[in-house]
Amino acid sequence: MPSVLLLEAICIFLFAGAPACLPLQEVHVSRETLGKIAAASKIMWCSAALDVLFLIDGSYSIGKGSFERAKHFAITVCNALDINPEKVRVGAAQFSSAPWLEFPLDSLSTQQEVKTKLKSMVFKGGPTETGLALKYFLRRGFPGGRNASVPQVLIIVTDGRSQGHVALPAKQLQERGVTVFAVGVRFPRWEELHMLASEPREQHVLMAEQVEDATNGLLSRLSSSDICTFASPDCKVQPHPCERKTLETVRELVGNALCWRGSRGTDGVLAAPCPFFSWKRVFVSHPATCYRTTCPGPCDSQPCRNGGTCVPEGRDRYQCLCPPAFRGQADCAPTLSLECRVDVLFLLASSAGTTLEGFLRAKAFVKRFAQASLSEDTRALVGVARYSGELEVAVPVGEYQDVPDLLRSLDAIPFSGGATLTGSALRQAAERGFGSASRTGQDRPRRVLVLLTEARSQDEVAGPARHARARELLLLGVGSEAVRAELEEITGSPEHVMVYTDPQDLFNQIPELQGKLCSRPQPGCRVQSLDLVFTLDASASVGPENFAQMQSFVRSCTLEFDVNPDVTQIGLVVYGGGQVQTAFGLDSHVARPAVLRAMSQAPYLGGAGSAGTALLHIYDQVMTVQRGARPGVPKAVVLLTGGRGAEDAAVPAQKLRDNGVSVLVVGVGPVLSEVLRRLAGPRDALIHVAAYTDLRFHRDALIEWLCGEANRPVNLCRPSPCMNEGTCVLRNGNYLCTCREGWDGPHWVLRGDALRAQGSRPQPAGGQQPGPSQQLPRRPRHPGR
Repeated sequence: MPSVLLLEAICIFLFAGAPACLPLQEVHVSRETLGKIAAASKIMWCSAALDVLFLIDGSYSIGKGSFERAKHFAITVCNALDINPEKVRVGAAQFSSAPWLEFPLDSLSTQQEVKTKLKSMVFKGGPTETGLALKYFLRRGFPGGRNASVPQVLIIVTDGRSQGHVALPAKQLQERGVTVFAVGVRFPRWEELHMLASEPREQHVLMAEQVEDATNGLLSRLSSSDICTFASPDCKVQPHPCERKTLETVRELVGNALCWRGSRGTDGVLAAPCPFFSWKRVFVSHPATCYRTTCPGPCDSQPCRNGGTCVPEGRDRYQCLCPPAFRGQADCAPTLSLECRVDVLFLLASSAGTTLEGFLRAKAFVKRFAQASLSEDTRALVGVARYSGELEVAVPVGEYQDVPDLLRSLDAIPFSGGATLTGSALRQAAERGFGSASRTGQDRPRRVLVLLTEARSQDEVAGPARHARARELLLLGVGSEAVRAELEEITGSPEHVMVYTDPQDLFNQIPELQGKLCSRPQPGCRVQSLDLVFTLDASASVGPENFAQMQSFVRSCTLEFDVNPDVTQIGLVVYGGGQVQTAFGLDSHVARPAVLRAMSQAPYLGGAGSAGTALLHIYDQVMTVQRGARPGVPKAVVLLTGGRGAEDAAVPAQKLRDNGVSVLVVGVGPVLSEVLRRLAGPRDALIHVAAYTDLRFHRDALIEWLCGEANRPVNLCRPSPCMNEGTCVLRNGNYLCTCREGWDGPHWVLRGDALRAQGSRPQPAGGQQPGPSQQLPRRPRHPGR
């Protein structure tokens, strides 16, 4: 019976085709230095009288893939050579079983020609006869070269697996003055590369797989030996620790397994234990020193701020990879600096509800803000306080030497834990958080309290927040989604709240915070003429409590206007219970206090309401010259409704718009109905509010809209200033009233923003009256005349 192969033999057979080792050359420097090495390889330039010959391994042991990589290395080196007949000449040869001259040194005279020829080289294959190739050039010299009159450089690109002796011919070439570089490819034998290379061998042995590093190493050696010189004196060749790693495959005994043996002449089978082996790969390291050139780079000055990473792009240009909070900013530094005069106190929750992790996030946010916003020239001062049960001012406002000192103080603030008494902290911060300075008015900078918390308060916050705002503090809130509603209640407006969804998103709020610290709220249209009518839904669908919320809202809006007959006139209309009432007309009150009192006294009607009827009432009975509307003055109606009873309002609203009156709809309720969308008109004049208690958060948006309408051009004839069916005619920037038969009266002349009566005179029947005449009936003529 034929014998059966042993398990050991089977394992050896399976691994016989595996490579003996997997080498890797690595320079142990920082990523920044690696970038400098790569950048220097692109700007290094050799412009000297020099003969360079590439001898590229084309044997089967390296294969076609590695042959292409060897060509790529040669082309990269040529990018740094001043190739012309008077300076650098380049030739190339391929070897396997025998050497093959691809092109001599004197055949090509430009860099592009050499690179094209190198690229067109074809892999030949065959055994690796490196020694024969070296002997060929010993006999014939460099084909097309200038002999020994100029330095000669031989660059051998091979895997170091020669089938002959290489040490003696390599030594003889070096003795003739040829500088030999041994550049490894694929999995080279480092021992053979060292035999091929010139002294000092560490500086003449490279790895072609790492093209930029190998190019830098080769040109660095040429520079050190004075063969080539570089124009920039700032570039230096420096030694760096490096390592050549070899990944070797070793066999390891695992144990024994039962195997069977047969013997000749017998029918028996012998069972015996046989060794069982496994194979593993281990790294064997060989420390070395690599000499590389680095040049001063654009990132040496560390231009990227706030944790940004500088990436060089050439000799003078760079790019900053910025953290999310500073993306889109030059050098990761926000373009919006704190140029305003402001005192900022950061109030950090340090309670158990916030947790230690949340407290550390808040401290990191303040540190990042200080780094991005504060400088020697800034007029902003910062302080930091923490709270749980009690308030502790850790860094009083402005009491630090510089930003690093502030950051050190921040790092020293400990986490306390305990209850979350935000209301108490707000009251204490308002009273003693900004020191005891007695400056007032224009002498005092803007004071801002920035609250950072992730936990709901365990005490009441509305009263302390009002107390803080009454002391002329601007309150801003930064927190998680869980505390949004509470922060809006504290700050008084959703525009003063910044909410983050995750820890990284917290830092994205820094630019927005910078903008809020220095921005001033726009005042109302105090210097713009405006006729404004508020229309409130006083029906049962709203209810008395929500109606009171509406009253409070329109009162707060009125505070933004200068109420007098020459600037802003305000009227109020309510509807419900099947009726519409003019609470007061445009010319009823000539001062703001009287308007505010009248708004508080507006009646709640209950019952059913019709917004369409209310708008028609305004068209016929309120926004008219007879009722105080002024020609040439912008006009606006603000309708506050819960949506019910507004089905018939779209046509009346458009009728008002066609008559020169702007209409804004403030719709209150959880669902934005299609009825309100139609009512908003083609310009989408609609503000949607989720609940009546949220009306106060939309005051600024309403004021902004009204100010925009106050600046719109007006048509002097809309609404018509002519009464008793007179026709308004525009003429030369003014208007004329064409009166009906039997009517005449005083004429008016438009001057500036106000109209003034100038008396009256009789007009012939059917005559024209300039200005908004109150046309009076004529006396009948005497019969017979």
